Amino acid sequence: MGVNLREIVKPRKTTLEQLSGRTVAVDAYNALYQFLSIIRGESGEPLMDREGKITSHLSGLFYRNVNLLSLGIRPVYVLDGKPPEMKTIEIQRRKAARQEAVVMYERALERGDIVEAKKYAQATSVLKDYMIDDTKRILTLLGIPYIDAPSEGEATAAHLCSMGLVSDVASQDYDSILFGAKRLIRNLTISGRRKLPYKNVFVTLEPEEVELHAVLEELGITREQLIDIGILLGTDFNPDGFAKIGPKTALKYIKTYGKLEKVAPIQDELKKIDYNAIREIFLHPKVSQSADIKWDHPDPKGIVDFLCSEKDFSEDRVKNSLQKLEKREESKSESLEKWFS
Repeated sequence: MGVNLREIVKPRKTTLEQLSGRTVAVDAYNALYQFLSIIRGESGEPLMDREGKITSHLSGLFYRNVNLLSLGIRPVYVLDGKPPEMKTIEIQRRKAARQEAVVMYERALERGDIVEAKKYAQATSVLKDYMIDDTKRILTLLGIPYIDAPSEGEATAAHLCSMGLVSDVASQDYDSILFGAKRLIRNLTISGRRKLPYKNVFVTLEPEEVELHAVLEELGITREQLIDIGILLGTDFNPDGFAKIGPKTALKYIKTYGKLEKVAPIQDELKKIDYNAIREIFLHPKVSQSADIKWDHPDPKGIVDFLCSEKDFSEDRVKNSLQKLEKREESKSESLEKWFS
């Protein structure tokens, strides 16, 4: 779900080229669900190999990361661990929504309504264990490091950013800045022309940059107050939020009263949630305290063997993408030793 801060947080447009030289901690599960959602066939079906295993995530990971690497952007992927107990309601809500989408997708296919089927197909994605194994394997072959977080991947990614181990966090959600990330990049893994969920409408998604310091300064609040605003709106740990409170009202309340405990109009509702526990998740989350982040040389032969021989990717297309990365490095007159050091 993520915290809806769009009305009060104004991202700055940027480009992938302008992000060259950055080291970016990518919220892996966020990116994987994006790939599983948008990389689909004509009837909304996911890409699959000869054994019927889904490969949409691999397609996204490979082609997008080749593009990022060729532009001088160095990603590190952070995978989720065990979710906090308070996320249970949100996890159940997502599961129910997927199940409903599956039913609607199958009914549309039975009617022969491909447009309707594709609309619901995007919401049916499920991340399975073998997909995580695939993810780690292709990242290793690309020379891209990954980290298994103890809990929320986004929290560890934000920690890496706040410690200066990476320059940015890449995620679609604003939660990263609640977790303390100094800089958030949205649309990094899905920039380009994309179809809106549940609509036959296409939009151009461009990378956006959000700086925590600038957000707090512009809104005239502290990070703790930003977290309180998030709680009012609804987070993964209290998904319903507070009735009839949008971003502008939430900001007004917190600036007027200072903190949740003093917001007069919500006191009855406030008693129903453990808001201090939610604050604690954002302020002191379980994170990987140390990380050996090291980029390595890509393994072209290993990539071709995995994607083409095992996963039925087009060998010509995979090799052409790898050549693009190689040519980019040559055109910049940089040695691989220098670039991957």
